Amino acid sequence: MVKTSPKRVLMVAYHFPPFAGGSGILRTLGFARHLPDCGWQPLVLSPSATAYQHQGDSQLAQTVAQATVRRTLALDAARHLSIGGRYPRCLALPDRWSSWWLSAVPAGLRMIRQYRPDAIWSTYPIATAHLIAMTLQKLSGLPWIADQRDPMLDDSDPLAPYPPEPRLHRMHAWIEQRIAARSAAIVCTTPGAVAAHQRRLAQLPRERFQLIENGYDEDGYAACPERTGQRGRFLLLHSGVIYPSERDPQALFEALARLRRDGVLHARNFQLVLRATGHDAWLAGLLEKYAIEDLVSLAPLQPHGAALREMLAADGLLLLQAANCNGQIPAKLYEYLRCRRPILALTDLAGDSAAKLRHCGIDTIGQLASSSDCARALLRFVELARQGRAPLASPAAIALQSRQARSNALADLLDQVSHRSPP
Repeated sequence: MVKTSPKRVLMVAYHFPPFAGGSGILRTLGFARHLPDCGWQPLVLSPSATAYQHQGDSQLAQTVAQATVRRTLALDAARHLSIGGRYPRCLALPDRWSSWWLSAVPAGLRMIRQYRPDAIWSTYPIATAHLIAMTLQKLSGLPWIADQRDPMLDDSDPLAPYPPEPRLHRMHAWIEQRIAARSAAIVCTTPGAVAAHQRRLAQLPRERFQLIENGYDEDGYAACPERTGQRGRFLLLHSGVIYPSERDPQALFEALARLRRDGVLHARNFQLVLRATGHDAWLAGLLEKYAIEDLVSLAPLQPHGAALREMLAADGLLLLQAANCNGQIPAKLYEYLRCRRPILALTDLAGDSAAKLRHCGIDTIGQLASSSDCARALLRFVELARQGRAPLASPAAIALQSRQARSNALADLLDQVSHRSPP
């Protein structure tokens, strides 16, 4: 019997509303919203709300009617299975939500029987999502696309492998090998991640690896008027998590302390807002250490729409990315580009983040590892932004970064793999 349109894809994803916190939810949500326009109906398999420590309803309305959503029981080992704050490590391999596999596989098989999807898609993190999709692929024979939103392994530095725990590292390596054996395609979000996967999985043909970057969703800006005029105090905003290693701001803080001592910056002409850092206590200690509490403020998590409005109202947007993440691009970079506000990137010049910005015509970049270069880049950036001469991405360059464009790319890949024989 010939199937009628639209085709269907079973999407296994931990990060989905009502989860709140972090940008990972936006990738799956964007695909679920835009794939119907590309001829693919999403069938979403996600955990029950109890799996999420932080919940919110601000993005529930964005789950479109075309998406069929099934939620199954998933327990967080740290919250639901611990006694006195301790739990057996085996309950958290490959992650704290490994129990999700027990309920999701039967539910996924029921969805496959009921809706007859043409393909399976799963996204990491969380690794359990890949285990669920792997099992469903093995039982159904459907082609499977493994979306590697973040690196599952990193052995580039033998002295500091990722994950650092040997048992978890071995499990991640096993999962990656099973992905290589069972998946029809492996999707990465940056050129560096594609290259790293190709090096580790050299036995696979290069065409098995595909690049589909993160992006921005145009609908999120419809109600966000851009700021006009200029305030006396320059407002620089970093929106999102600041990881102690991957986005360590201490060189920047040292630069701010020096510029403050020299009288170049003070609380009347400059303010850095760090919004939803995820590590406020650690950062508060650093602000006290460098005596820059008057220049830098910590702000709590807020709904995504409010975060976009804050970005559009800022004088400048700050990006932090250390050299140990050269193969990654923070998801917020794409929203920064869409805001068309001046961007200061403190990162490594050889990394994918710097390359993406240069490709979009933005050169306000400094070395995060160097306090002197942070100071140089910051002063140049503030001067250019105040004069209205800071480089911005062109509308054409921005349009290429949209979630709709990324969904078109995923739909093309789904079309390709759904016509292939299973691996």
